Amino acid sequence: MSPSLSRTLLVGGAAAALIATATPAGASGSGPITAPPDKIVIELATVNGSGCREGTAEVAVAPDNTAFTVTYSEYLAQVGPGAPPTAFRKNCQLNLRVHVPNGFTYAIVQADYRGFAFLQPGASGQERANYYFQGMPQTSQRTHQFNGPLNDNWQATDRTEYADLVWAPCGEKRNFNINTELRVNAGTSNPQTTSFMAMDSTDASVNTLYHLAWQACPAPRT
Repeated sequence: MSPSLSRTLLVGGAAAALIATATPAGASGSGPITAPPDKIVIELATVNGSGCREGTAEVAVAPDNTAFTVTYSEYLAQVGPGAPPTAFRKNCQLNLRVHVPNGFTYAIVQADYRGFAFLQPGASGQERANYYFQGMPQTSQRTHQFNGPLNDNWQATDRTEYADLVWAPCGEKRNFNINTELRVNAGTSNPQTTSFMAMDSTDASVNTLYHLAWQACPAPRT
């Protein structure tokens, strides 16, 4: 990402094709959810963490406003010969400014995390995540465990029941924060071998997908 370009990121390429067909599984039984017709815009306000240095995380919004993706290019935790002692854990904290049409509010109903793992026999990896609106309590951190031997793509899904969704406050501008973490533990694996777990991408199909639910805000009192 060129620092001279605007950090306002709209949908593009294969990421759009992927998320345009996504449906929020956690909304089943809640009745149809209508997204606002006007385009939403998401800006990366700040990016911090050992897994996402400046310029290595991008956001794309689905054309129908039902989801957005986060794509990383340097998000990898590893252990083994040559790996720095701190490389076993990588994290990323994204602070997003979400601009939505007037009269609507949103919540995250489902999050799909994807990546690639190469774990030796006896090694393990973990993916952890939570998110919250500025000034509001964090969601509970959810952890997904992966055990070696593993040499394949991985995926983890966090779902929230519709009745338990946390909605952005109507009429207020509050940034949306996403915290993620990858860990690799050598365990009983051969110390002369390397294990790693990545959430970065060499193509647009490997990304983090956040499904949006929408509600109309109450009409302001006169």
